[in-house]
Amino acid sequence: MRNRRGEQARQRKQHKEFRIAEPGLQPEERARLREVLEQLSAVLTAKDDAPPLSESDLAEAATALWRARRKLAGAEDRAARQAGRFLSASQDALDAAGVLVQDHDRIPFGSGMALEVLLFQDEPDLDVERVVETVRPSIYLTGRRIQMGQVIVGRPAARGNGEADA
Repeated sequence: MRNRRGEQARQRKQHKEFRIAEPGLQPEERARLREVLEQLSAVLTAKDDAPPLSESDLAEAATALWRARRKLAGAEDRAARQAGRFLSASQDALDAAGVLVQDHDRIPFGSGMALEVLLFQDEPDLDVERVVETVRPSIYLTGRRIQMGQVIVGRPAARGNGEADA
């Protein structure tokens, strides 16, 4: 009751033209509002019957998103750019949820790295072993790896047979 009096007093301080009228809800509108609030309350308190999302499902979804973004990265048409924006928004949502998708392209490779090497291939223009292609990215959930990345590693090609010219 006190709040209502305070509202009335606050309204009276204003000129008549600037006073805000109280919302006049009809009895059927109030009943409908109560019904909607009850439905909302029921939805919020109901338990979800769907099984929780597993880490492998999350990693699979993040990998699919990563692949789609890579395919659209060089596209020039308007539809591809728009799809790329939607994919970026999805990636931002994953980032906010603590999911990190790590692409390994062009990083120097070391034998102690937590990566699954699918292939070593000779690359004449390399001077150190380097990841030349990421087949599947590493996925981390709140700092813990849930998917190991798969890569193709380029290594420096042998320059001759090592014998000196005479």
